[in-house]
Amino acid sequence: LPAAVGAAAALPPRAGAGPGSGSIAAAAAPGTPRRSGGRGGGRAQRGDAAGGRRGRRPPRAHRGAPPAAPRTATITPFSRAGAVGGLLLAAHLTKGFVSPRRQAFAAPLATPQVAAATPRMASEMQNLIDGKQIAASIRLELKEQIAELTATTGVTPGLAVVLVGARRDSATYVRMKKRACEEVGIQSFGFDYDASVSEEELIAKVQELNEDPAVHGILVQLPLPDHINEENVLNAITHTKDVDGLHPVNVAKLAQTNTHGARKDFRFEDLDFHVACTPQGCIELLDRSGVPIEGANAVVIGRSNIVGIPVSLLLMRRNATVTIVHSRTRNAPEVVSQADIVVAAVGRAEMVGADWIKPGAVVIDVGINSVDDASSAKGYRLVGDVNFAACQPVASKITPVPGGVGPMTIACLLRNTFFGARRTAAPPASSA
Repeated sequence: LPAAVGAAAALPPRAGAGPGSGSIAAAAAPGTPRRSGGRGGGRAQRGDAAGGRRGRRPPRAHRGAPPAAPRTATITPFSRAGAVGGLLLAAHLTKGFVSPRRQAFAAPLATPQVAAATPRMASEMQNLIDGKQIAASIRLELKEQIAELTATTGVTPGLAVVLVGARRDSATYVRMKKRACEEVGIQSFGFDYDASVSEEELIAKVQELNEDPAVHGILVQLPLPDHINEENVLNAITHTKDVDGLHPVNVAKLAQTNTHGARKDFRFEDLDFHVACTPQGCIELLDRSGVPIEGANAVVIGRSNIVGIPVSLLLMRRNATVTIVHSRTRNAPEVVSQADIVVAAVGRAEMVGADWIKPGAVVIDVGINSVDDASSAKGYRLVGDVNFAACQPVASKITPVPGGVGPMTIACLLRNTFFGARRTAAPPASSA
């Protein structure tokens, strides 16, 4: 036992800096991605099992990315301390069979290791932004607000979900949304079609739902079969029921910052349009974690229509100075390292290393990727766009993957549905 404890304690710590020199296009992921992109790669890439919006194949640019180098096993100070603790536990459980002399030799050797690791582990846990907990609080707020809305106006928010085909992942995401609706008091209307359904029939159903007063939000689960033009179907949804917040009218309203007019405090509940769910969730994570946005230097990695562009507009509306880093940005790590707030939404596994992050910066990791992991029962594990192990000690606050941005996406989808119902129930504003 002492020899094993000494060997475990002597293992070198994992290097702090992740990959990252040059542009995004040149950065190599440290894992071998099986599926990548997640919420940051394109309009319909939502599939975080922890609460993401929709499942979809990775975007074309990412599918063409070169294969990454195989991962090598490393042991962090935490896992080294865990090895010591495991040996101590084994000694304790079998102490009836270990001589007193060996017990006396092992105890003083291992105790300082465990005691020294505990404060560090506790302090690093404190800088986590817990998306699950924050999303749960939003759902609790929604449950109370929906009950009040129904009691005072008789209106119950309704969300219609259209599912085409028999994809197992899509069916799973739809079930998750239905359960979430039931939890907060939203009516859920499901419309399931065979994969052979025509585009015309699907658009006709969307137009029917547009006219249904019981429906305040419409969601078409992606991906759709190849013979259907997704953009045609999605654009058929009226912007007032586009709870994705990606209709051209909603995006245009978000871009109108009214910098030369009378400025108002920006609150989602005061808007007369829908904001994309994942970017909305990113802002809520910052606000509810006490992170000041006004005046901050914010860098958004990625320029997709679903995350990069709308979250940049939201940060700008909150008076942050915003820089967008993309595949053609020169010296991306240096640009990102100047940021007070980093939002990573590029869809490349663990691309952002510790040398990209300014000490004390706040990191919001939107990416959801899977990398091969033989030690996992599934054969893979989920990671973000940020090398979490390397960046957590550097950042003042950071979101984990999973359990960070993912749960917020579906919470904000529910909230958009509630906002739509409340706007319908509210009396029209006076023009006087």
